[in-house]
Amino acid sequence: MASGLLLGGAVAALVAAAVPAHNPSGGFVDPPPDKIVINVATVNGSGCPAGTAAVAVSEDNTAFTVTYSDYLAQVGGNSDPTAFRKNCQLNLIVHVPQGFTYAIAEADYRGFASLQAGASGVQRASYYFQGSSQTAAKTHPFPGAYNDNWQATDTTDWAQLVWAPCGVQRNFNINTEVRVNAGTSSPSKVSFMTMDSTDGDISTIYHMAWKECPGK
Repeated sequence: MASGLLLGGAVAALVAAAVPAHNPSGGFVDPPPDKIVINVATVNGSGCPAGTAAVAVSEDNTAFTVTYSDYLAQVGGNSDPTAFRKNCQLNLIVHVPQGFTYAIAEADYRGFASLQAGASGVQRASYYFQGSSQTAAKTHPFPGAYNDNWQATDTTDWAQLVWAPCGVQRNFNINTEVRVNAGTSSPSKVSFMTMDSTDGDISTIYHMAWKECPGK
């Protein structure tokens, strides 16, 4: 990684721009041959407060990584009453070659959860372009009892993809969230869920779909 905004961190997420997208006519649209430039405008949220996340841009500016060290939601025991939900918003500036547009076709998330019997956890993500009312959101529930790594994949059908506006620069927002509900579990026992990776490997991969803009 060549450059980045360092805020601290321990777990990684990667956005990659190399996946052909399915075309409703039956063909595939390859990623544009020219360089894709991704700039990170802001990183905000209770799951990535100042000093606990790091953003780094790849050598060729076609991908970026985000690492987290404090993305943990928990309830029960002596947990803070506001700790049951944590979130993080990434605000991205994505520069693509003229005549092309992109969308997030698939995202792979992972972490660890320790949920008491009767408790439950939820991982949620949404994606939208600045100034657009169209939002793609996916939710994955995890019922207790559960004590293991978790993994969730968001896959969006071609017809439901949220595409970047052609000919206009709009920042792209990715909102992630983990939430834990005590449910019927004992109030004295802690349940928690993290957005991270216990082995330090890449945690989240965002796959970008591509299509040509009208009139190209």
